[in-house]
Amino acid sequence: MSKKKISIRRVRPDDAAAIARLMDEPVVYANLMQMPYASEEAQRARIADSLLPGKTDLLLVAERDGKIVGSAGMHAAGPALRRRHVVMIGLSVVAGAQRQGVGTALMQALCDYADRWLGVLRIELTVYVDNAAAIALYRKFGFETEGRHRGYALRDGRYVDAFAMARLHPDPPAAALATGGEPG
Repeated sequence: MSKKKISIRRVRPDDAAAIARLMDEPVVYANLMQMPYASEEAQRARIADSLLPGKTDLLLVAERDGKIVGSAGMHAAGPALRRRHVVMIGLSVVAGAQRQGVGTALMQALCDYADRWLGVLRIELTVYVDNAAAIALYRKFGFETEGRHRGYALRDGRYVDAFAMARLHPDPPAAALATGGEPG
């Protein structure tokens, strides 16, 4: 069986309905901080907010055969000036496209964007401790487990633990300074 091409692009306002459907899949929201009964209007507002001038959020979608099969986001870790070098990420893949390269394509896009265009030193995420596939994906991209949050979130009537994971830039940028000679 040939592998179907996955394309990654920035989210558009007209993606709101497809993203809401993705987020409303039980296997998806159970592994995220999302709630059942996803709202197209809430997704539309989130997308619109991310596209405002000056916003640093990056929202991506993965498409295969013209259908959205995954989404990912990169957001500033917070307003503290001393944490401007840090972003947080999250991603989701529809049940029918899991373990087919969609998560890898989204992670590659996020890491490339952070490393090559934002000058980010540190990427952080949280993942439920029982989400072995996601943990394996993150480790493939250099993420390390830094701690365990006990009773992190309520999921389907039970409190579950999550790992705090992070990745440091593998080759932090440096200035290419000219040596010798006078300008001009």
